[in-house]
Amino acid sequence: MPSITRRSTGPARRASADAEILAVTRRLLTEGATFTELGIQHIAAEAGVARSTFYAHFRDKTALLMRLAATFVDTSFGIASAWEPAEGPDGLAAAFRQVVGVYREHRALLQAIAEVAAYDVTVREYWSQVLARFTDRTVEVLRREQESGRTPAGVDVTSATRVIVMGGERAIFDQVLAGDPGEDEAFAREMALIWWHGAYRRP
Repeated sequence: MPSITRRSTGPARRASADAEILAVTRRLLTEGATFTELGIQHIAAEAGVARSTFYAHFRDKTALLMRLAATFVDTSFGIASAWEPAEGPDGLAAAFRQVVGVYREHRALLQAIAEVAAYDVTVREYWSQVLARFTDRTVEVLRREQESGRTPAGVDVTSATRVIVMGGERAIFDQVLAGDPGEDEAFAREMALIWWHGAYRRP
């Protein structure tokens, strides 16, 4: 009897198509394509899947971009949230060096986020939610430091956090997109000292 080969449509194949679409988009961005000019048909063709398969995995290109961003955002948050004040400014500088390294590794994706956030409210709101995670964590640590007496009671925790998180995010963007990689260590050190002596008010 002739054998009949059934094409798998199970979870493994769906996961494979999902991963391929993400990988192809990452590659195209790294090669210099702007996210705006990347068409869904082009992405699907490069990934070797039908256009309908793309839509089975992603609602639209915006959903794709946010999925791409999720991995490096989670990694960055894990690094930043692992730091505790007991580690001092040296530990904070080391954490910032790692975060800058992660962002630099995903530089093309960072450019895409900046590009799309300029005109897409969904991406802007998504990135605001990303920053809110960092803000909430910093507020929590600063308040704990105030309660322990290590940070003065007069520090306006909410305002201080907005300054260092929002300002830090823009500074990291600028360093990764336009700065010299050879200056990343010095950049991370200065950023750590600004946080430490500014918001945390350490002498």
